[in-house]
Amino acid sequence: MDERILAVQRMQDYIDKNLNGEISLSELAKESLFSPWYSYRLFRSYLSLTPAEYIRKLRLSRAAIRLRDEQCRIIDVAYDLGFGSIDTFTRAFFREFGRNPSDYAKSPGPIPLFIPYGVKFRELRKEKIDMSGTQTIFVQAVTKPERLCIIKRAVHADDYFPYCEEVSCDVWGILMSMMSLCGEPVCMWLPERYTKPNTSTYVQGIEVDPDYCGEIPEGFDLIRLPEAEYLMFQGQPFREEDYCEAIQSVQEAMDSYNPEIIGFGWDDTNPRIQLEPRGERGYIEFRAVRRITK
Repeated sequence: MDERILAVQRMQDYIDKNLNGEISLSELAKESLFSPWYSYRLFRSYLSLTPAEYIRKLRLSRAAIRLRDEQCRIIDVAYDLGFGSIDTFTRAFFREFGRNPSDYAKSPGPIPLFIPYGVKFRELRKEKIDMSGTQTIFVQAVTKPERLCIIKRAVHADDYFPYCEEVSCDVWGILMSMMSLCGEPVCMWLPERYTKPNTSTYVQGIEVDPDYCGEIPEGFDLIRLPEAEYLMFQGQPFREEDYCEAIQSVQEAMDSYNPEIIGFGWDDTNPRIQLEPRGERGYIEFRAVRRITK
């Protein structure tokens, strides 16, 4: 992989590990192994943000998550994440999200959180995948309750990367700011009955209670899904740079799996569900099934 891309990734990794402290351009340059001037240029070229802009956006998004999920004082969040005063933090928070932090803490709603996608992962998907290794796949039957899903549709997308190219990866930031039944956003391949004319089969969204009456972000749709049984396919933990192989191995195992051996048949009337690939837990996908009656 291009050393320039790896240099930017090292700077991103350093920022993530040291977000609560002071981060200087000279420190980032030491991580990148280039001069401060060239490190700055590389960072801005590949991420379309200066290091200072990137750090500010990431700190504000981490602050928003804390205000949403924790009973904490705004002043503590501000100082913990490197803001010099509560006034500075409040102004920055409002400029970023259009809401005051105190109002957001009392009544969290969808806001565009900043998701720091690693620059090297955009390039890794272009490389040839080595599937010579074997991986154990864990399979478990689970039941998902009736729920509503707040989804963002694309037009033609049938997978993650085409979806991001059509809609942008910023959708994930909005979804991450909202409370979900399963604790995180989901990606789904929709059956025909849940699609609309000239919209994609692949969508991103969150699952919420069936009586949800909260805010729906502009441009999002609401669909109702029935209670259904699923088989959950989960791969082994993987290195983040091996995420393409991890996804492919699970999907190939799922495609070749015969659910009849445990008394099920595939149910393609319900969406197939994908969780965010996270190396520490392994890649996870759900496919709906129906019990076979004799």
